[in-house]
Amino acid sequence: MSSAASFRIEKDLLGTLEVPADAYYGIQTLRAVNNFRLCGVPLAHYPKLVVALAMVKQAAADANRELGHLSDAKHLAISQACAQLIRGDYHDQFVVDMIQGGAGTSTNMNANEVIANLALESMGHAKGEYRHLHPNNDVNMAQSTNDAYPTAIRLGLLLGHDTLLASLDSLVAAFADKGTEFTHVLKMGRTQLQDAVPMTLGQEFRAFATTLGEDLEHLRLIAPQLLVEVNLGGTAIGTGINADPNYQALAVQRLATISGHPLKPAADLIEATSDMGAFVTFSSMLKRLAVKLSKICNDLRLLSSGPRTGINEINLPPRQPGSSIMPGKVNPVIPEAVNQVAFEVIGNDLALTMAAEAGQLQLNVMEPLIAYKLFDSIGLLQRAMDMLREHCIVGITANEDRCRQLMESSIGLITALNPYIGYENATRIAGQALLSGRGVLELVREEQLLDDATLDDILRPENMIAPRLVPLKG
Repeated sequence: MSSAASFRIEKDLLGTLEVPADAYYGIQTLRAVNNFRLCGVPLAHYPKLVVALAMVKQAAADANRELGHLSDAKHLAISQACAQLIRGDYHDQFVVDMIQGGAGTSTNMNANEVIANLALESMGHAKGEYRHLHPNNDVNMAQSTNDAYPTAIRLGLLLGHDTLLASLDSLVAAFADKGTEFTHVLKMGRTQLQDAVPMTLGQEFRAFATTLGEDLEHLRLIAPQLLVEVNLGGTAIGTGINADPNYQALAVQRLATISGHPLKPAADLIEATSDMGAFVTFSSMLKRLAVKLSKICNDLRLLSSGPRTGINEINLPPRQPGSSIMPGKVNPVIPEAVNQVAFEVIGNDLALTMAAEAGQLQLNVMEPLIAYKLFDSIGLLQRAMDMLREHCIVGITANEDRCRQLMESSIGLITALNPYIGYENATRIAGQALLSGRGVLELVREEQLLDDATLDDILRPENMIAPRLVPLKG
């Protein structure tokens, strides 16, 4: 310890450093903290990743103990340390920036050092007394960053996957509920921002539920398949150097049991150590979800626009005053925020794609960025979907009279009359309506092209919003 007793001296390849006496991390973590002051987001920001790292270390220790390479005393101490991390303790000791050089070595060593020092304390030794239990020799036994780290990334994503699915599922249900609530509200559909043909507001909101529901099913079925194959046991480049021949099967089996996920060894460890394809596909699925969310939020902003000079077919719950200069203005702040989250996720996907492409030979050194962008996208999407549901969707109301008024005054209504009066008449009526500003129904009645009973039948919601072919008469 230093004279002030507030530091301990640790040594590595490059020399010595003063490590804070109360820190459970060690010298290699401290070097990374000093070197990488980049995004400002530490490993601790993503608890599932920390838990996954601890599970990987636990599985490795179990395998090494069973194979006779790790003593019972050291195994017990490492196991107790891993258990503390898995239940959420000491996560504040994971201080390395998510963006780092070294292909994740700093992350791996942060885990190794924290686990080693927790284990040393449980054995009655001081932090840093690595002659009794060593971060590399014992905690990292039969591992390399190049297999432990990507395995932890995959497992961390799996551990957080159910939470993402739950948020998406709840949002889908909220849109579906609004679809049912608005079943009777007849309105005008639009294409290219122009009047098209009638529909119901319920159909519009059910379509939101359906499109997000598709992504829910894809994420539920495909994502786990992408992430369960791990390269643990491949060590440095996939050859398994410095690991017992029986280690890989045991370690992966133990990790599957510990995590509760059906992890399996990669068929080709050389390929699995360098290939980032699963992460690219998973990220693209998150991007697809972000794009859909953003499009829906664009629609919500348009449908609620006004309130006096816009579409104003729906009311979004007012969440905060909208202007420092315009009294009474209330903006669609929740959809706007979701739009921005979507843009961030789309950018994350591009950054991840470039990182995956930048791999060379037997390793991709850009995995820290890949991990950061994946965990960031998942967290952003989950929080954005919860916010959208809680603060916007459940409180949306319909302006039924406005919906009906816009539909009945729309020239697009002529499409529904086309089978009854013919294309030539419909075109002529539409042109007159455009020039005069009068309504389509008014002009049809004036020319007695259809009687009121027929018009009433045409305008019944069930006849306007579903297939109905009526042969044109004479």
